[in-house]
Amino acid sequence: MPMNVIYRGSADLPEVIPVFPLPGALLLPRGQLPLNIFEPRYLAMVDDSLRDGHRLIGMIQPDPAHPGTAEKPGLFKVGCIGRITQLAETGDGRYVLQLTGVTRFRVVEELPCATLYRQCRVTTIPFTDDFVARKGEDEVDRKAVLEALTAFLKANNLKTDWDGVESAPNEALVNALAMMSPYGAPEKQALLEAPDLKSRAEILIAVTEMELAKKTAGGGETPLQ
Repeated sequence: MPMNVIYRGSADLPEVIPVFPLPGALLLPRGQLPLNIFEPRYLAMVDDSLRDGHRLIGMIQPDPAHPGTAEKPGLFKVGCIGRITQLAETGDGRYVLQLTGVTRFRVVEELPCATLYRQCRVTTIPFTDDFVARKGEDEVDRKAVLEALTAFLKANNLKTDWDGVESAPNEALVNALAMMSPYGAPEKQALLEAPDLKSRAEILIAVTEMELAKKTAGGGETPLQ
């Protein structure tokens, strides 16, 4: 497997991938997710991913509606495949890495396996549009997204890099805001499973407005992650 890979469709990806269940972690296509890996099973997962050459990990959230066990929580059916694009050893047995999102996947079945980490047979066929960068950008109501962001920042006394925000394409803007949003697992999953970029933006705006309404009513704060 070459160091730099361009994924053009489902045929370029393996059917079986290691999965990393992590509550509140949202990865989207072409988004970048930093991870601090320290549990032995996930250190082994990274080692195997590098050894196999594909450098792919499936990020997926545990499903609160199907809790399972602490060691093996129930999982949502949709996650996102990420490729390890940066990796550093810390010297104390940890890996600090960055995943770059490739495409969403749907779990077909979890496989019995000898590895400490979990593995699933997945399909990416329902998410063929994920392979097309910036698809649907023209349908996004950018003005409404920025208004929601402005209101959120003001309500929580936060600042942002407005030059970076203004220069970001719609896909990068919506997906970055969705990934860093402080919302719960159901909201994060809704953002992940949105059928297109326009829908994801609309969900992000609606959830933000609901959180702002709660804050106004209860005087609480909604900090960014």
